[in-house]
Amino acid sequence: MQSQRVWLLGFWASPFVQRVKWALKLKGVEYEYIEEDLFDKSSLLLKLNPLQKLVPVLVHNRKPISESILILEYIDEVWKQNPLLPHDPYERAQARFWAKFAEEKVRESTWDALCSRGEEREKAVKSSIEALEKFEEELKLKGTKFFGGETIGFVDLVAGFISYQLPVFEEVGSMKILDSSKFPATFDWIYNFLNHPVIKDDLPAKDLMFDYYAKRSKEISDEKDSCRNA
Repeated sequence: MQSQRVWLLGFWASPFVQRVKWALKLKGVEYEYIEEDLFDKSSLLLKLNPLQKLVPVLVHNRKPISESILILEYIDEVWKQNPLLPHDPYERAQARFWAKFAEEKVRESTWDALCSRGEEREKAVKSSIEALEKFEEELKLKGTKFFGGETIGFVDLVAGFISYQLPVFEEVGSMKILDSSKFPATFDWIYNFLNHPVIKDDLPAKDLMFDYYAKRSKEISDEKDSCRNA
């Protein structure tokens, strides 16, 4: 492994991996992608991330970094071009807050909705909608194309799953979370995000995602804890 070589270990359906791929492309960083089978993990993955045994793992200067949000911050610090986080300390703190909100409130509640059944699903859908209402309010307040202003930034990458993965969850789970009349600013953001040249050319195929999540949802309908780690 050459000292400056950049590797990314990932899994095609993972939104965590996807956000790292987008960040590297936005920065213009060349990297080698290694697809992992999360149901038959390679010795390389187990060596590079022995504690979590999960993707993504970024390898730079022979050193592995795990956890997608930490990887995004690392990428932003190492490659200064096209910054993801604002320069101003307060704005940086706000960006980290909204990235955490997107991850812990929006993504986890929509994931719970996919994995749940009956009343639990109804509660998770309600939580998802309530979280997206806050997301909508912030977008309206900003009044810009992206959370990062006129260019894609840190929060946009973390929240990117909303644009392409959440509609698949809705279809698989026969549920409605996103409503264009209720979330007009979010739908504008989705349109701008999906039509960005870096994003639109690097999305998982929708039919494959549907098949994968339909299968996973069925397999783990009674194993919600396992669902969280899928």
